[in-house]
Amino acid sequence: MAIIDVIKFNGIASRNWLVYRYPGESFVFGTQLIVGEGQIAVFVKGGKALDYFSAGTHTLNSKNIPILQGLINIPFGGRTPFTAEVFFINKTVKLDVLWGTSDPISLIDPKYAVRLRVRAFGQFGMKISDFRVFLTELIGAVGDDQIVKYDTVINYFKGVTVTKVKTIIADIIINQKISVLEIAPRLEEISETSQRSLSDEFERFGIEVVNFYLSSINFPDEDFETINKLLGEKAAFDIIGDNRYTVKRKFDVMETVAGNESAGGLAATGLGLGFGAGAGAAMGNTFANMPGSDMNTHPKGLACKKCGEMNDAGSKFCCNCGEKLIIAQIACYSCSTLIDENVKFCSNCGSSMMKKICPGCHKENKPGTKFCADCGTKLEE
Repeated sequence: MAIIDVIKFNGIASRNWLVYRYPGESFVFGTQLIVGEGQIAVFVKGGKALDYFSAGTHTLNSKNIPILQGLINIPFGGRTPFTAEVFFINKTVKLDVLWGTSDPISLIDPKYAVRLRVRAFGQFGMKISDFRVFLTELIGAVGDDQIVKYDTVINYFKGVTVTKVKTIIADIIINQKISVLEIAPRLEEISETSQRSLSDEFERFGIEVVNFYLSSINFPDEDFETINKLLGEKAAFDIIGDNRYTVKRKFDVMETVAGNESAGGLAATGLGLGFGAGAGAAMGNTFANMPGSDMNTHPKGLACKKCGEMNDAGSKFCCNCGEKLIIAQIACYSCSTLIDENVKFCSNCGSSMMKKICPGCHKENKPGTKFCADCGTKLEE
């Protein structure tokens, strides 16, 4: 067995190496050990990490390998041979470890009630913090080529990383009721929570998570189109109001049924007539409940808009709740639409119907007046 006088690892072209096992095992006192920057050399015997050396040139002797000396009882003096394994470990920080969900998280968005297939992507940084623990766990992974690359370790941690991040994201969306479309401001918080959750798992192998970033949470375009459709309908709802939107939706359904010729002949006609009758009744009820509708007037009396009680014709106040039955209407000064006299804004153009108080003489002026009719002071818009 050849005696090795110099132990050295020049590294490989890329920084992707993590552990390198020196090919020889027979050494003597006086052997030169050269450790490069960003490396640490560890002597291993019987599967145990013993003496270690940081960057620099070292001459092996009984003083700088005391644990190994005590274990194998090397005689003092001379160039006594001894056997051990030498591992070089990459101590530099690797910041470009990419991760992503290989399969989506399927969940229901709490705001839009739409099933979404959510994916997440990001990156993290790692470094070896406890070489003894790390090497003990990884010695069996060193193959015939003497090199363990980052990919070997990262492939394991990608599984636990994705599992924990999925759990955290699902908890925020489902339990905290945060919509996926509104989760972007929480990315930093999710990143910090994920790093804390993953740190214990990495530390079990002597690895420190230097940083962790969740750069994107998204879902397929077809899921986004579904939400866009809902947002469009919601916009219509906000613009035309509750009752009118309900009427529109019922007309849409009637139009669909009327245009459905799949049933054929009299069957389709009967379905259309039957549905039209039912929808017509529902439509009538809807219009009857809308403010200002003449259908609130019963042939034999007046229906209270508040409680629905029928009152005798000519009654001014409801006999059941006291609500005023007949409300005078006035024309909007801006668009001339007839509206109830007690409303604050026109239901057609939105103009204010509130009287304007003159800041000079405190006289009340009609809505829309620009100058006080009494003193001529300009009124606030």
